[in-house]
Amino acid sequence: QVRLVESGGGLVQAGGSLRLSCAASGTTWLFNAMAWYRQAPGNQRELVARISSDSSTKYADSVKGRFTISRDSAWHTVDLQMNSLKPEDTAVYSCYAEISGRRVYDYWGQGTQVTVSS
Repeated sequence: QVRLVESGGGLVQAGGSLRLSCAASGTTWLFNAMAWYRQAPGNQRELVARISSDSSTKYADSVKGRFTISRDSAWHTVDLQMNSLKPEDTAVYSCYAEISGRRVYDYWGQGTQVTVSS
């Protein structure tokens, strides 16, 4: 069984920084990717950043150059460093993990609120 627990959300002024962390437990050695998603009220959930087993990364255009995703080699932790935050970054941020085999298994954390004030 996989468990993902996020931490690090909160309230920050525009231009500030926050670092989100996701602690993973369970069969983490089977992960082929982890990611951060976010969902603002009235919006669909969107991919923020993704990191794969070869450490390649993918970012939403809206966060490129401001956010950085990183992980430890054992998939126990994935972090999202968020700099130059904007009010439009306000959302619930959720950690995601993926195991691919015959089918794709998705795992989600409970989410953490990030609020950026103007």
